[in-house]
Amino acid sequence: MKKVIVLLLCLLCVSVSTQTFAQLSKKEKKEWKKKAKEFSKNPANLKQLTEDKATADEQVSSLNTKVTQMQSSISDKDAKIAELENELQQMRGQLTATKAELAQLKESPVVNPMDFSKGIVFKVQVGAFKNKDLAKYFDNNPNFGGEARDGEPQKITIGIFRDYWEADTFKKYMRDMGVKDAWIVPYRDGQRVEIKDVLEGVINDKAASTK
Repeated sequence: MKKVIVLLLCLLCVSVSTQTFAQLSKKEKKEWKKKAKEFSKNPANLKQLTEDKATADEQVSSLNTKVTQMQSSISDKDAKIAELENELQQMRGQLTATKAELAQLKESPVVNPMDFSKGIVFKVQVGAFKNKDLAKYFDNNPNFGGEARDGEPQKITIGIFRDYWEADTFKKYMRDMGVKDAWIVPYRDGQRVEIKDVLEGVINDKAASTK
């Protein structure tokens, strides 16, 4: 049995030598022939060498698998980093835009929400009186006003609204309370205008609110 093993090992050495010798120089061939004879005399060393090579091959294969996994993980991390960098760039853009808006707001004059001298507003006229002068109360209460012209009745208004339909609701309350002549009068930049001059804007606002 021992002789058979030795013979197989020798054949293995010869087979390996045959495949590799063609690529070796004369000196290398001579050295490897000498090693082959040594292994034929001591097959245990050849067996150990073969087992060590198999173990090394397994370790190399395992390391190659780990390298492949690490490369895949690095690729995923690179993609995630690129995604985060893109999000960061977008956030920086939003921050820049927000800062620009804030700077513009700081430069813009502060608008008093109770300043009805600009734009279109609606008041509810409750009457016109010849013998009653209430003009001294006009400046102290923005919700109470009127117009006083020479030779004409003094027109009294109550309430002031940016929204026509709020003014219309208030007008209806006044009529329910007995002020039958209550009606809406529009003003643009403090000047009284005809309702037809602002009617288009009223209709557009109503259409927008119902969408």
